[in-house]
Parts: sequence; structure tokens; C-alpha cells
Amino acid sequence: MTNVSVFPVPQPDPRPADAASHLIEPHGGTLIDPMASPERAAELKAASRDWPSWDLTPRQFCDLELILNGGFSPLTGFMKRADHDAVCERMRLADGTLWPIPILLDVTPQVAEKLRVGGRLALRDPEGVMLAALAIEEIWEPDREASAEATFGTTSSDHPGVAHLLHKTNSVAVGGRIEGLQLPIHYDFRSLRQTPAELRAEFARMGWRRVVAFQTRNPMHRAHCELTLRAAKEVRASLLIHPTVGMTKPGDIDHYTRVRCYQAVMPRLPQHTAKLSLLPLAMRMAGPREAMLHALIRKNYGCTHFIVGRDHASPGNDRHGKPFYGPYDAQVLLQKHQDELGVEMVPFKMVSYVEDLDTYMPQDEIPPGSRTLDISGTELRRRLQEGRDLPAWFTFPEVADELRRTHPPRKQQGFTVFFTGLSGAGKSTIASALLVKFMETGGRPVTLLDGDVVRKNLSSELNFSKEHRDINIRRIGFVASEITKNGGIAICAPIAPYDSVRKEVRSLIEPGGGFVLVHTATPIDVCEQRDRKGLYAKARAGLVKEFTGISDPYEEPADAEVVIDTTVLSPEEAAQEILLYLEREGYVGGSLEEK
Repeated sequence: MTNVSVFPVPQPDPRPADAASHLIEPHGGTLIDPMASPERAAELKAASRDWPSWDLTPRQFCDLELILNGGFSPLTGFMKRADHDAVCERMRLADGTLWPIPILLDVTPQVAEKLRVGGRLALRDPEGVMLAALAIEEIWEPDREASAEATFGTTSSDHPGVAHLLHKTNSVAVGGRIEGLQLPIHYDFRSLRQTPAELRAEFARMGWRRVVAFQTRNPMHRAHCELTLRAAKEVRASLLIHPTVGMTKPGDIDHYTRVRCYQAVMPRLPQHTAKLSLLPLAMRMAGPREAMLHALIRKNYGCTHFIVGRDHASPGNDRHGKPFYGPYDAQVLLQKHQDELGVEMVPFKMVSYVEDLDTYMPQDEIPPGSRTLDISGTELRRRLQEGRDLPAWFTFPEVADELRRTHPPRKQQGFTVFFTGLSGAGKSTIASALLVKFMETGGRPVTLLDGDVVRKNLSSELNFSKEHRDINIRRIGFVASEITKNGGIAICAPIAPYDSVRKEVRSLIEPGGGFVLVHTATPIDVCEQRDRKGLYAKARAGLVKEFTGISDPYEEPADAEVVIDTTVLSPEEAAQEILLYLEREGYVGGSLEEK
């Protein structure tokens, strides 16, 4: 599975360096165009009936788009081992070209067994549409831990990029050249999705020669507008607002909301020297190396300058509060390579609002003794959750309105109460009591997804193996997420014995509303005493296999918001404890201001 062969494939026709010679050259000198002609595309599509197929993951979908549109120039396909290893060790492709992050196509071992060097692999979108043909030149197994250490500087799964690489990517990589049949189809913000060639042509038409790009995965507030305008004036360049709309950091505001916020801000920027365009990049949150990749991509889009801020593309801190990267590491690395890269690094100057002057100023220019104001990301989320005002000095009213539309106060959001505990722990009884309390209050639809009921109506074909238990919990989580994001209340009461799938359900639900994990921590001996169905007795006798707590493990949660001991609380009291938590966190109850 590790043999290498050169597969004969038509070479991509590089686009000319530029239709307008005054624009910066793409990385490597040419803007790669691996798109097949209509005749060739029809030929590949017909032949693909005999090829194996691979449905692209969300990350691969973004990577393929940037290969096809030239944003990843000079890459002509997914990396082989030599390029991967050179990038990890030296931040260069095997031919010496500067490149900071591996771009791999990972597949399952089951799919890899069907592949052969010299063959082809059809790459398809989630709907099965064939986007490209991969000429298989190498099939190999990368050392993912070594790749994580080199790319991210750590192997800790506290880092979201590492967690994705180690736990969500497949073990086999397939390298080779790409021939594109069509670019991925996007139905959102289509007028803002320019390819590098299209954006370069627009720069040429508008007479933009010096262009500074601003990378962001967050909404733009007043401080962002101030600093980007300052940066553009300092380097005498036009400004490209170029936000990432592919995968970003888990928990980030969705790109639909962010783009509406960017659109709301654009009228406040100079009409002829500022432009908004979207970048379909899957971020790795790799800090300094990611900053290099961001600058390289913007070079392919025609930008001469790139704004790099403190903690650029950093995931923040680990579980011990230690930052993964130093605040200026990205700036230092990019500045070290900017001459070779050809893109000038523009440092992001931290600005603060000076209250008595009613203006934003760089922190090193603020007069001594001046009172400054700021709102952190945590404070912003708290204000949105509580329905509090976002002051005009912090953000523009139209941006605040967009954020409130997507992130209403918690008391107007849907949420899920997710019970976990042993059989007989009292989950269903407490859930039923909680259901009644919500129904008495009214105002939001409530759905109870009890473990036994779900097994009967949604998962009747599943057994009690770990694989099938996980499938059952994922189904419950999916239904609860749909209820939650549409403003309802979901009460889930399965056993849910495994921590990893509980966390998976949490991550599925939280982007759309609240998630409250309730651990009914009833001791197993008490559960056995209550054994109304006789299941524990059958499990002890070996008649019931894979029974949680007896012949199969129960992983107690360390992240439960509420822990209930039913040996000291009645169902009514337990339900009241949960209600009190929900009221304290703002999910239920009114406010004095409203009254």
C-alpha cells in the first residue's frame, strides 16, 4: 500500500501570471488551473462509472475548492508523502517551494483497499455530485502524531486542530493530481464568492495595485474597522475584507450571521478602496503556520499585504490556561519569510476606545490617565445571552441587530436537557416531572425523548452493542438539535453510557441553543433494588448481554451541569433543582425589566 508510481495525466494549464502585469504574481509564479475542458470532463464522468468514489468530508471539500480555483497554487492535487514530510520538517514542498501546512486526502482503510496506484478516484460532494478525478500516485499512512507536533507544535487534543487530525481524520492518505469537473456549488452569497482569477481581474479593472487583506472569522466591530482602515492608510493600499467561510474554530458564530454583519459594515468603509469577498478555507487554527498559509493564499488572490494580529489563528489556551502560541509568534514567523513570500506583513495594532476623546486609538498612543473601554468575547456572549445592549462605541447598531437576530437572549432560545445515568436511576421519572413543569409554564413546545420510547419508534432495528448504542444516541442528539435550533425544548432520557458520544451530542446541539447535561448519579445497588423490569437480575444471571453497569461500562460524566442523587431527592425535588439551574442560567423565567 506504500508503493509509488507516476500516473500519466494531462498537465494542468497554468493561467498566465496575470492579465494585468502590475498585480503581484501568484505563489510559484502561475495560478494553477486544474479544471478539465468540457470534452475532457464528459470523458472523465463517463469513465468514473468504473472507479471507486469518495464522498468528501467538510474539510476536504474546502481544500478541494482551493485546489480547483487556484487558491492553493502551486498545488495541483493532494499531497504525497514527500511533500507532506517536507512541509512538516521544513515548511516547504519537496521541490523547495515555501508551504506551511499539509493538505491531504484521508480515506478509510476499507476504501483504500479498493484503490491502486495508477488508478482513479472520483471525488464527490455530499450529494454525490462528482467534482473532480484524482489520479492516484501514492497510497500511504501518515504519522498523524508527528504531523500534529510539526504543524501545531503540540499533540494535545485540547487543541481543536490536533483533536480533528488525531480523532476525526482517516488513517490512509491518497496523493495525486486533480482534474476538476466543476467547482463546488454554493447557494449562499454567490456574488461574494470570487475565485482568485475573478478577484484579480476585478482588482485590475478597479486599478488596485497594492491590496491589503484582512482575515477574520469573527464579526467586525468598530475596533476592527478602525484598525483595518489605519492599516490600509499606513501602507497606502486598498482594503480587501476576506473572511473565512469554511470550517473555523468550534463554537464560532456561523458564517451566515458573520457575512450579514460584514455586509452591514461595508457602507461605513470607503466605497472605492474597500471590498468584501469570501474565502472557502477550512482553518486548522495552527497559529504561526496558519498565518503563513493565510498570507500565501491572499497572494494567489492578488494581495500584496496581509494584516496579522496578536494570536493570529490561535485556538486560545489549553485546559490548564496555557496559550498554545505566544501573542506575536505569527507576526515573527511571517516577517521572517515575507521577502521570500513576497507579501508584506502588516502588524495588527491593538486599539482601545478612549471614552473622553470618543475615539479608538492604538494602545501605545493613548494619553496617560485616559479612561478606556473594551468588551471581551466572553462579555459579548454574556450580553447577548442576557439580552443586554451592545453599546454604540463598541459596535455599529446594524451589526448588533444582526447578532441579536441569530443569538437572541437565552430565555428566547431553545435548549436540550439531556439525562444520563444507569438503568433504574430515575431518569425517565424525573424527565416526566420536568416535562409537566414546562407544560404548565407554556410558551415553548416541549418534546420528551425517553430512551425506551426512542428505541421502539426510532431505533427498533438496533441492538445493544457499543456501535449501535452510539448510533441510537446520535439519533436522539440529531432530533434534539432540530428541536433546539427551532426554539423548542427537548428532554432526552437515555442511558448514554459513553462520554465521547455525549460530548458529540453536546457539540451538535450547542451551536443552536442550550445544552444541559443532567447526571442521575444513583448508586448501582439502589438501581438494582428498584429493578422493576428485572433486567439487573437477568444481567447477573448472564441472560442479558452487554448490560450497562454489569457487563458493559458506564462512564460517569465530569462535565454535567446538574448532578442528581435520587436517594435524597424525590422526582419533584429533582425536577425543581433542574428548573432552578435553568432559571439561574437565564433559559427560563422572566426579568424585572420586562415587568
